[in-house]
Amino acid sequence: MVQKLALVRRGAAGSNFSAMATSAASTYAPARVEDAALVRGRGRYVTDVAPPGAWFAAFARSSHARGHLRGVDATAARAMPGVCAVLTVADIEGAVMPAINPLLPARVAHNVPLLADGVVLWVGQPVALVIAATLAQAQDAAEAVGIDVEALEATTDHGGVEPPLLALAYRSGSGSGDARMSAEVRLAQPRVCAAPLEPRAIVASWQDDRLTVWLPTQSPARARDDIAATLKIDRSSVRVIAPDVGGAFGAKASVTPEELAVALAARRLKATVRWTAARGEDFAAAPHGRGALLEGRLECDAEGRFTRLGARLRFPLGAWLPYSAAMPLRNAARILPGPYVVPAIDIDAEAAASDAAPMNIYRGAGRPEAALLMESLIDVAARAGGIDPVQLRRDNLVPASAMPWRTPTGETLDSGDYAVLLDLACTRFDYPAERAAQRARRAQGDLVGIGVAMYVEPCGQGWEWARVTLEADGRVFAASGAPAQGQGHATAFAAIVARALGIESRQVTVEVGDTETCPDGIGALASRSIAIGGSALHAAAVEAAARREAGAALPITVEKKYTAPGEAWSAGCVMLRLSIARDTGVPTIERLLWADDAGHIFCPQLAEGQLHGGLAQGLGQALMEAIRYDQSGQLLTGSFLDYTLPRAADMPDIEIVSLTTPATTNLLGAKGVGEAGCIGVPAALYNAAADALAPLRIVPPDIPLTAERLWRTIRNAPQGDHP
Repeated sequence: MVQKLALVRRGAAGSNFSAMATSAASTYAPARVEDAALVRGRGRYVTDVAPPGAWFAAFARSSHARGHLRGVDATAARAMPGVCAVLTVADIEGAVMPAINPLLPARVAHNVPLLADGVVLWVGQPVALVIAATLAQAQDAAEAVGIDVEALEATTDHGGVEPPLLALAYRSGSGSGDARMSAEVRLAQPRVCAAPLEPRAIVASWQDDRLTVWLPTQSPARARDDIAATLKIDRSSVRVIAPDVGGAFGAKASVTPEELAVALAARRLKATVRWTAARGEDFAAAPHGRGALLEGRLECDAEGRFTRLGARLRFPLGAWLPYSAAMPLRNAARILPGPYVVPAIDIDAEAAASDAAPMNIYRGAGRPEAALLMESLIDVAARAGGIDPVQLRRDNLVPASAMPWRTPTGETLDSGDYAVLLDLACTRFDYPAERAAQRARRAQGDLVGIGVAMYVEPCGQGWEWARVTLEADGRVFAASGAPAQGQGHATAFAAIVARALGIESRQVTVEVGDTETCPDGIGALASRSIAIGGSALHAAAVEAAARREAGAALPITVEKKYTAPGEAWSAGCVMLRLSIARDTGVPTIERLLWADDAGHIFCPQLAEGQLHGGLAQGLGQALMEAIRYDQSGQLLTGSFLDYTLPRAADMPDIEIVSLTTPATTNLLGAKGVGEAGCIGVPAALYNAAADALAPLRIVPPDIPLTAERLWRTIRNAPQGDHP
C-alpha cells in the first residue's frame, strides 16, 4: 500500500511567494501530460531514431583490467561482410576524455583516450570501433578483432596503491576535550549500477559540415560542447537532441568514450552512425556509483551534546574521470555533520583511481554517504550511552530559530525546522507505542529493530536559461535547458509558467532537450531542475506578463538567465520497523514512515513519484545491489543474473507526509525531492538492522543487507545468543 502524499504547509520569513499562491498551486498542477504517449509505446527514444542509410557501431573491448596493449589486429574484421571501417586509437586524432568539473580539480592530469592506447585500464575498455551495415555484422566483426595484451596486476578499489587524485579536508573548532561518550563506525559501501531502463545510446549524423547527435543525456548543452571540443569544431556546428530518455540517475550526466568515438566516426565517414549499449556493456563500462569506505568518530559531552566529529572518507574513481567524478566526495564531505550542531569537525576525504569502470554521480551523489555515516554514529552513541536515539537527535538538531545556519564546513542551510520534522515523524509513526511493541516482541525472541535517520539534501547551485513566448492566438511556448528523464518536466514547467501568467497549464507547450531550439543550461541533475530551471521559467514568464500588460504587441518572447543566490537544502526523517528472521536472515520492512521537507511543491503527483522512485533505489542499495570485481579486476556481476534490483514485491508499505517549508534561495521556494529516498532510506535501514541485532551483541554486516549476509552474521553471534 502506498499512501497519498500529505502536505503540511509552513511559512518562512523571506519566502518569495505568497500564502495565496501556495493555496492556489493546485490550479496549475494537472496530472502528468507525458504519460499517455509513453504508456502506449509512442515514446521516441534514441534507439527509435533510425535515419535511412545509417551504419551500426560495435566495440571490441579489453578482457583485462590492466596490461600493456601490444597490438590490435583488425585485418580479419575489416574483411568481413558489411564492414565499413574499423577504427583504433591511431584513427581518433589523439582525442581524450574532457576535463572534469573544476570545482574540485584533479591533482594530476588524467587524460584517457577514447580508445585504448598502449595500455588497457579496465575490463570493458573500448579498444576498437567497428562500423558495419547491420548490427549483427558490426558485432561479428568486433568479435574478430585481435587484441594482444600483456596482463599486469590490477589495482582494486581502495587497494592502497594509487595516490589520491582528488582530496578535500575540513577543520573547524577544537571540541570540548571532555568526551564522556563516543562512537566509532567503519562502513564499506559496494559500487552500484544505475541500471536505467534505457542503456546508453547515440545516433550521430554528419551532413553539410554539421553534426546532429541524438543522445539520452541529462546535460545537452555540455554534451554539445564536449563533442565539439573532441571533434575540434565550433559548437555551432553541433546539435544535440535528447528525446524521451528512459531514466538516467546521474549515469547520463557526462559523455562517455563510446559516445564521443561514435560522433568522431560519423564525422570521419561523413555518415550517420548508430550505437546502443548492450546491458552487459553498461555493467562493465558505464559509470558506477557509491563504493565509498566511510570511517567516523562522534564525541559527546555528559549531557549528550555532540562536541566533535572526525571522519575519513575514501572514494574510488575507477579508470577515468567523468565530468562530475569529484561530486560524490565533495558532497559527502561538505554535507557533514548534516542537520546537527557539532562545534568541532575534522574531515578528510580522498579519491583514488583503480582498474575498474569509472565512478560518477548516482542519485544522491555523496548525500547518502554523509547520512549513512552520521546517522549510524548517532545510533551507536545512543546505544553506548543508554540514550533513546530519537532524543539524542532532538537534543542536537540545528534549531529553526538559527536559520540560515552556517555549517562547520562553510555551507549555509537556508531554511527548515528539523525538530518539527522529527516530531512529525514520531507522531505519525507513534514512536512510543512502536518501542513498547518492540519490547514485547523481543521478549518472544523476535529480532525486530526500529531505525531512524535524519538527512539534509543540497539541491544544486548555479544558473539556467529559459525562454517564454506568448503567441497572438493565446498559445504559450516555454523552453528550458534542463531536459527530462522521466521526472515530468513538461507537466511541472507548464504549471510554473501558467501560474505566473494566470492561465491554464494546457495552454503551455514545453520544449526541452534540443540545443538548437532550447536555451543553454547546466542540465537536470543535483535536484536542481525546479529550484533553478523552474525559477528561470518563472522569471521569464513574469516579465512576459508585464510586457503584455504594458501593451506590447504579440508575439512576445522573453529569454532569461537565472542564477540562484544560494543553495536550497531539503531535509527529512525516515522511521521504519525491520524484522530479521533468525533461521534465514531474511529482512522484512514491516513499516516505513517518511517525513520530508522539499519546500514548495507545485505538483504533488510528481513529488510522490520522485519520493517513491528514490525510495526504491535506496532500498535496493541497502538490501541487495552490489557490483563486484575479483582481485584481478574481472567483473563478477555483469548481468541481472548476478546483480539484483528491487522488484514490485520488494516494496514495503509507504507512509509519507511532507512538511513544506519554503526555500529562501530561489524564486519558487522550491527544494529538491528526487534524491531524498536514496539518502534517508539506507541509513534508516542500517540503523534498524543494528537495532534488531543489538540483543545478540553483534553489528550488521556492511550493506547490502542480504539475507545470506545477515544469516551468517547471526550464526557468528556469541554462543547462546542464537538457536
